[in-house]
Amino acid sequence: MEIKIRHAEKKDIASIKAIYEQPHAIKGTLQLSYLSVAQWESRFEKWGDNMQNLIAVVDEKVVGQLGLHFFIGHRRKHVASFGMAVCSSVLAQGVGKAMLNAAIDTCNNWLNISRIELQVFVDNEAAIALYKSCGFEIEGTNKKFAFKAGGFVDAYSMARLRC
Repeated sequence: MEIKIRHAEKKDIASIKAIYEQPHAIKGTLQLSYLSVAQWESRFEKWGDNMQNLIAVVDEKVVGQLGLHFFIGHRRKHVASFGMAVCSSVLAQGVGKAMLNAAIDTCNNWLNISRIELQVFVDNEAAIALYKSCGFEIEGTNKKFAFKAGGFVDAYSMARLRC
């Protein structure tokens, strides 16, 4: 399977929306279900110069999205964070790793970012394993981090540091 990574375009909004509507994506991210196309279009327009909106494409189909946010404050210019989701049809086939590697390359080689951080629900074992395989380490646990499936859940804070 050939995975192509590129920056998202307005024409990709419906495909990105479809990925985040899948049950596993709703369960594993902070996205709300039932967002309209207009809401996704508004988000797309608000993403500015402090974000890379990467997508993964397989056989001309958008199968993943990673939003890489750069901090612009003077004291955190060395930091980025991200969120991502992968289409259920290609889970565990390298799509998430390809997007994450592209984001890491962008941070290391083009933006001079030395810290990439994220939060991940403690029960999202596949995502935690992916992040660890790319050099991320658990730094702590955020108690009652988010409301999910009728109750509060914890999340790990993870980060990857470039020495």
